[in-house]
Amino acid sequence: MKRNRFCLLILLLFTLFLFSGCELLLVGGAAVGAGTAGTYYYVNGGLKTDYSASFDKVWSACEKAVADMHGIEVVPNKEIAQGTINTLINDEKVKFDITYKSKNLTTVTIRVGLIGNKLSSQLLHDKIADYLVKE
Repeated sequence: MKRNRFCLLILLLFTLFLFSGCELLLVGGAAVGAGTAGTYYYVNGGLKTDYSASFDKVWSACEKAVADMHGIEVVPNKEIAQGTINTLINDEKVKFDITYKSKNLTTVTIRVGLIGNKLSSQLLHDKIADYLVKE
């Protein structure tokens, strides 16, 4: 009887994920989800994804997202193949880590607040994706 309930529970959870429109899987303490920019990884408070665009285009899109959200105390640190943008948005510390992976592939990790805020990070990733589509 307990085995049947367990199997039913697993089946219901699988069905829920199947029809939710967004896959979410917990892998070794990291949440993995699918979205418009590709696959998102939520690890240690930061939401990470890859963009199919050059480092400079992604950097520009990140700057526009910060400006659009009225970021203050913006501290950009851009190097050859990586960079960070630290800012305050709505009294929360926000850190963008931008890393070159290949000619048209750039990784961005966004951490909002001290321990991370997945929803706020997702909003910023959505803004970045919107700016990349506009270019």
